[in-house]
Amino acid sequence: MAPCAQMGSGRLSRGLLLLCALLGHEFCHVGATAEDFGQEARTSPPGPMYNITDELVEEIYTNLTHRCWESFVQVMQNVTGAQLCEWKVISRPYSSLQQCLEEWADNLKYSYPNALAESYIFQSHHRYFQNCSASSQAYFDPPEDVLLAMIIAPICLIPFLVTLVIWRSKDGKAQP
Repeated sequence: MAPCAQMGSGRLSRGLLLLCALLGHEFCHVGATAEDFGQEARTSPPGPMYNITDELVEEIYTNLTHRCWESFVQVMQNVTGAQLCEWKVISRPYSSLQQCLEEWADNLKYSYPNALAESYIFQSHHRYFQNCSASSQAYFDPPEDVLLAMIIAPICLIPFLVTLVIWRSKDGKAQP
């Protein structure tokens, strides 16, 4: 799971600085500078180099995925126990969790699927959907009289259809 190391001119991008500010974590070093909003990277003067390490990207991704999980948990609190197994009810929050995990991985150039995202998906299944397996729906045989009718009807119908085909083909006239 190796993220891409360097961006553009080697300077810390506006997006990453904004991300650092939103996270409120000391990810951003004093020497890192952001590109001016009106300036293009090609014309900006050279600045201090900032290499994003794999550990830093992993820490950022961990924090962001935790926020995805917290958002999912908050939405799932509104779902009643009886609705947990109804796909129409849980598909949107579940898909939002998966999309959030995947989009942050893509934005950070982090591989997806990854162990962290997988652990959140497994955690959601264990916590919310543990009792929703398809095996809980037991299929029973129909009553005996219905079963006999379903077996006997085709057996009787086949000889009748064969007789009908033979009778219609004996007439010898060309069919239009």
